Amino acid sequence: MNQLKSRDPGPDAAPAALPGTLSEPLRTELIAFRRDLHMHPELGNQEFRTTAVLKARLEAAGLRPKVLPGGTGLICDIGTWDRGRPMLAIRADLDALPIPDTKTVAYRSTEPGRAHACGHDVHTTAALGAGLVLADLDRQGRLPAAVRLLFQPAEEVLPGGAADAVEAGVLDGVGRIIAVHCDPRVDAGKIGLRNGPITSACDRLEITLGGPGGHTARPHLTTDLVTAAARIATDVPAVLARRVDARSGLSVTWGRIASGHAPNVIPQHAELSGTVRCLDLPTWREAPDLVHAAIDEIATLHRAKSTVEYVRGVPPVVNDPVVTELLRDAMTARRGPYAVEDTEQSLGGEDFSWYLEHVPGAMARLGVRAPGDTRVRDLHAGDFDVDERAIQAGVELFTAAALLDAMPQH
Repeated sequence: MNQLKSRDPGPDAAPAALPGTLSEPLRTELIAFRRDLHMHPELGNQEFRTTAVLKARLEAAGLRPKVLPGGTGLICDIGTWDRGRPMLAIRADLDALPIPDTKTVAYRSTEPGRAHACGHDVHTTAALGAGLVLADLDRQGRLPAAVRLLFQPAEEVLPGGAADAVEAGVLDGVGRIIAVHCDPRVDAGKIGLRNGPITSACDRLEITLGGPGGHTARPHLTTDLVTAAARIATDVPAVLARRVDARSGLSVTWGRIASGHAPNVIPQHAELSGTVRCLDLPTWREAPDLVHAAIDEIATLHRAKSTVEYVRGVPPVVNDPVVTELLRDAMTARRGPYAVEDTEQSLGGEDFSWYLEHVPGAMARLGVRAPGDTRVRDLHAGDFDVDERAIQAGVELFTAAALLDAMPQH
C-alpha cells in the first residue's frame, strides 16, 4: 500500500498513483446534479423522481441499473462480477426530511415542508460520481473488480429502508460495504473515521396514559394524568440511569407530550413520544424490557393505565476495522494523511447498521464545512447546507476504495 500514498501532497494536491480522477466537466455536472436533487427533495419510499433521474444518468453511461421492488431506490453493478470474488458495495441514501428549507440559495427546495437537511443529496451525488468514474475505468479495462452501487430509499423512516433493501437481495454477491455521512463539524476535503461504533442505536417510544378524569379541585378522587405524564417524562430517564452501565449511554429523550383541553379539567388521556438511544449492542437488545419496566412502575405509582409502543429502530453502526482501514488508505492515497481525522461516536442513528449485520463494512464522516467557516449548520436543521467541494472528496474516497479493495493487501 505504501507505494500508492503521496509523500507530501500538500493541502490542495492529490496523489496521482491511482487512476480514476474526477474530470472538471464531471465535477461541474455533479454539482448541478446535487442542486437539482436539493430542489426536489422526496420523503422516504416516495423517491420516485430521484430514482428516475439516477436511473437515466446511469443508463446514459451504458450501465444497467435495477430499481428495487418498492419502486424507489436501485442497484447498479459496474464491471464483470467474478462469482468467486465478492463485490464491494457503495451505499447512498435518497430520502429527505419533512422540514422546511429556510435557506435563500438559488437551489432552495421547491417542495414546501421538505428539505435535504441531512445531506443525502450529497451522499447520492458522490456515489453516482464514483459510479461514472469507475464505469469509465471499466471501459478502459482498468477496473480490477466489479463494484455495486446501492441507492437506498427511506433511511429516515424507522426501522430504515436498509432492512427492506437487504430483504430484496441487494447484498447478494457483496463481501464489503462502505458509505459516508455528511458531518458539518469536519472541513470539506476531509473525512472522519472511527473503529468500532460510530453511531448509536435509535428506537422510537410512544406512550398512552389513561384514567377516569375529573375536576382539578378534587385530584385525590381520580388519576392526575398530567402529573403522571410529567413524572414519567422526568423519572423514566432517571430510573434507567441507575439500571444500566453509564458507559452504555442509554438515553430517553422526549419530543412530544400532550394532554388535556381545559385548565380546570383533569384529562382522561395523555401521550408521550420520544426516542431511546444507546451506544452499544448489548444494551440495545435489553432496552425494550428495561424501558417497559420503568414506565410501568411510575405509571402504577400514579394509578395511571399505560400502553407502551416500543418501535425498534436501528442498532449502532459498528465499523469493521479492516474496512475502516480501507477507507483510511483510500483517502490517504487521494489526498494524503492530512485528509483523515479521528471522529467520535455520535448519538444519531443510521440504518446502514442493518447491512453490517450481514457483511463487514464501514461508514466515514464526510466533511462538508467550508474551511474557516464558524457558522453552525447542523444536520436536520432548515438552514443546513454544504461546501460542495465535499462531493469531489466523496467521489475520490469511493473510487480509491473500490480500486484498493481489489488489491491483495485488502
